[in-house]
Amino acid sequence: MTSRERVLAAINHREPDRVPLDMGSSLTTGIMVTAYAKLRRELGVNSTPPKVSDLLQMLAEVELPVLERLGCDVVPLLPTVRFFGVAFDDWKPWRTFDGTDVLVPKQFDYTVDNNGDLLISPRGDTSRPPRGRMPKDGYYFDIIPHQEPIDWDDLNPDEFAEQFQPFTDEMLEHLRKTAEELYANTDYAILGGFGQGGLGDLPMVLAADMERPKGIRNFDDWMVAHVTHPEYIKGIFARQTERAIENMKLYHEAVGDRIVAIFVSGTDFGTQRGEFISPDLYREIYFPFHKQMNDWVHANTRWKTFYHCCGSIYHLIPSFIEAGIDILNPVQCSAANMGPQRLKREFGDRIVFWGAAVDTQKTLPFGSPDQVREEVAERIRTFAPGGGYIFNAIHNIQAKTPVENILAMFEAARERGRYPIGA
Repeated sequence: MTSRERVLAAINHREPDRVPLDMGSSLTTGIMVTAYAKLRRELGVNSTPPKVSDLLQMLAEVELPVLERLGCDVVPLLPTVRFFGVAFDDWKPWRTFDGTDVLVPKQFDYTVDNNGDLLISPRGDTSRPPRGRMPKDGYYFDIIPHQEPIDWDDLNPDEFAEQFQPFTDEMLEHLRKTAEELYANTDYAILGGFGQGGLGDLPMVLAADMERPKGIRNFDDWMVAHVTHPEYIKGIFARQTERAIENMKLYHEAVGDRIVAIFVSGTDFGTQRGEFISPDLYREIYFPFHKQMNDWVHANTRWKTFYHCCGSIYHLIPSFIEAGIDILNPVQCSAANMGPQRLKREFGDRIVFWGAAVDTQKTLPFGSPDQVREEVAERIRTFAPGGGYIFNAIHNIQAKTPVENILAMFEAARERGRYPIGA
């Protein structure tokens, strides 16, 4: 089977020839650029320095030769403008705090404060107030919250929703051209990057690409408003959903069904110990809008819908399925109530699990290669039977992860992922 055929079989709950593998198809299934630079050297891919594909998390753009050596099956289709409003359409050299030589977008610029921290402003315009901070000797940028004074008795969803804009012709042409090239010149499955359906997604709420966003813009006030001002939140989501569907229509006109799935949302609803929103409140505030977006996708395209949601979310999964969510990522098995066997037994025939391969908080960064292999084998035995599973680490691979563990993860996946599983 080709990679595209393999992924299509899996996301349609059929068993392909082997479990499809992913690293780097989205901004939640990738690898931090420091770890990637070491990995590509180990694999003998040493051309120009690696490109940074996401400034907030400092993720790497995973190159085709690396995907080929690891046996991966999915590639990303990302917009040119990403976090902090920076355009990824030209490149320049840069060096991280730990001395890794990388390429960053030409528009990426910053100032340095008295502590040695890096401060980034929207669109890299250093004349504007900073909206992101990378601590000295750190690895990632944190978004600097900014909330204008608000009148709790006169909250206006339209002011908040000003950030939701239609795709430009330039954006759509980039998507069209890139999708055509990937579809014609590779046999990889393509995951469409979108994310505009991320209702309440914290980076979207913080609006790091805006200098002075209006409305509720800090996490505590935002969460409290779900209870104290639910109509305000629902008003925002109604406008966001309307714009997201309009942009998905434009997206589909540009790329057609060359993509197998679209990354709709990155909103997290879980902590390590449980959901931080009740199933009833989810159904009141989020469910109708999620269903509206998913219904449009299923009625008008052949795509599957991909939702990223970290943490303990077991009690929300039935509502996710009812809302029409096809794919769930990252499947954080270390969180409460997220045991692999339970998830597969109760939901495995109704939702695709994309992730779950190995714990990126403990096993992958701190375990031995043998421990990584053992956990990978167990997860494949659990999730792979019957299809409905795409192999990927639980969220992005972090900066200090040993290369030997990353290689062990993919080696075990290739060895243990042949169907029939366990034969």
